[in-house]
Amino acid sequence: MTRVTPWARLGTYQSVILSVEAPVSASRALLRFRKARALAAGTAVALPLTFAAPATAGEGPYTVTPLSFTVQAGGRTCTVDADLYRPAGVDAAHPAPAVLATNGFGGGKKDGSTDAIGKAFAARGYVGLVYSGLGFGASGCLISLDDPRIDGQAATRLVDFLAGTHAADDGTRADFVLKDGVNDPRVGMIGGSYGGAIQLATASVDPRLDALVPLITWNDLAYSLAPNGADRATPGVFKWQWANGFYLIGEGQPLLAPSLDPTRINSLSCLHFVTDACDTVRLLNSGRYPEAGTKKMLDFARSVSPVSYLDRVKAPTLIVQGQSDSLFNLNEARDTYERLQARGVDTKMIWQSWGHSGGVSDPAAGELNLGEGNLGTSYVGQRVLAWFDRYLRDDRSADTGAEFAYYRAWRSGYGTADRVPALSQKLYLSGDGKLVDNRAKVARGSRSYSNWLVPTSHSESSLAGMTGLPDPQPYDTHGTYLGWTSAPLTAPADVVGSPKATLRVVSPKTEHVQDSGDAADKLVLFAKVYDIAPDGRKTLVNRLVAPVRVPDATRPFTVELPGIVHRYETGHRLEFVIAASDTAYAGNRGVKPVTVVSAPEDTGTLELPVVRGRVG
Repeated sequence: MTRVTPWARLGTYQSVILSVEAPVSASRALLRFRKARALAAGTAVALPLTFAAPATAGEGPYTVTPLSFTVQAGGRTCTVDADLYRPAGVDAAHPAPAVLATNGFGGGKKDGSTDAIGKAFAARGYVGLVYSGLGFGASGCLISLDDPRIDGQAATRLVDFLAGTHAADDGTRADFVLKDGVNDPRVGMIGGSYGGAIQLATASVDPRLDALVPLITWNDLAYSLAPNGADRATPGVFKWQWANGFYLIGEGQPLLAPSLDPTRINSLSCLHFVTDACDTVRLLNSGRYPEAGTKKMLDFARSVSPVSYLDRVKAPTLIVQGQSDSLFNLNEARDTYERLQARGVDTKMIWQSWGHSGGVSDPAAGELNLGEGNLGTSYVGQRVLAWFDRYLRDDRSADTGAEFAYYRAWRSGYGTADRVPALSQKLYLSGDGKLVDNRAKVARGSRSYSNWLVPTSHSESSLAGMTGLPDPQPYDTHGTYLGWTSAPLTAPADVVGSPKATLRVVSPKTEHVQDSGDAADKLVLFAKVYDIAPDGRKTLVNRLVAPVRVPDATRPFTVELPGIVHRYETGHRLEFVIAASDTAYAGNRGVKPVTVVSAPEDTGTLELPVVRGRVG
């Protein structure tokens, strides 16, 4: 059974897998079902639909009208499929601010979360315009990964419609949206994942946006798909499960769509993405990263990422990121937050419990879940409403909340702070495998591991959390990793933020080839921190690891691990591990043994952002 997710619909992914692996009859039946469903939806929206008022006090009825817009995008002319949600009583004499939203990757305007946005905000008096992103649903053109020059420009045409200066294809005009000036509607955006980055992309090319709420989205797609925890300039380690899963979703769109729009076909070798996107996936899958090809890949990935255009974003932004997310981890949200803050943009950040990796289809009790209609009662939902009240309704009394908030699973609620916690405790890697709190306790010694030609460590099956498939517990195979373990904690220790490790390794086989001109010859390893219970049971917090392609194996290097929010309980121990491989990522080219040497005057370290308690 397909599970409905709040921000990214996985039904399409499952359908692509079925069409590849299932018998032909099953694939044909699936396509017939999709076609029948699409035709039924088409007849159902021939006229505006009226929805009764929800049960919550102060919410009212609204109409939904399907619209289409012809736009120019990436040198193509294509149609954008949208729904207009208009609250009862909103007209030219009684205008209202607007909320614009689009889908997560693989979805459309009618998927569970996107449709829920239109309904939830229309019921609260906002004009809603919800649309299928380029290449999804019934919208034309290629998937261009929220490129501001393509997807962003297409979204500006919808902002023009909300401004009342441009009509939809059927002549419909919006003369009922509150305005800040001529051709300047009062409009905000909200959405998650693919529907999150589009907000920043649009704001970078259209200064008319007044408020943004991007959820669980990326800062740097190069880091997202091939992260390097040690050096963003060196090509990272291919996150092959996530990347190829979404690539299948995208390439399957023309086949699964009810009709083939010519603007949605690129070529037989790259069906539905822009060519640079296909070239990027092919290069990553090749396992070879020559300098010229790698530069082109990084340049493209960053050109469609906020990291390259945040300096042009001025709209107040409430960033919401998921702790359980190995696709777009907390570090990406923090980087966006700090960059906007540094420029003086009104910005706040929330680290909620759920993300792409787990809890997406079943958020923790009290967490934002639009499918349950708890926008007005969940902590995150109330923060979103206050954000829009402040910046769209100009309610200066609206309390937009703490600068930084984070979900604490051990209290089933949120903690707050005026900034992201800094690193506050340093631990040392001892030669006897201990993790100690004083350099004087470091024992001299050296230990070694070696990789195999197949993965020997497991953190996650990347798509399991979104598809409901089982996932083995994390493990490491003896001889293919090194671990350093702390003493049992005498009191709970709360860690909030991104740990950092500084390491020096010895790997002669790597040294001989690392300057070959192909980044794939550099050493690959994976850093992570386990929570070990008194009974020996290990927990890899949110199954997060830091993949590293070591820039230079002859020099020390520093690794930034993914951000976490976790309590290490009394009696528990921390174990810092470096592993030779991971099943969710590409690995080393060839066998490269590694030795780590420790001495009191020269050893590796692990730094933690501890906000309560102490380790060691």
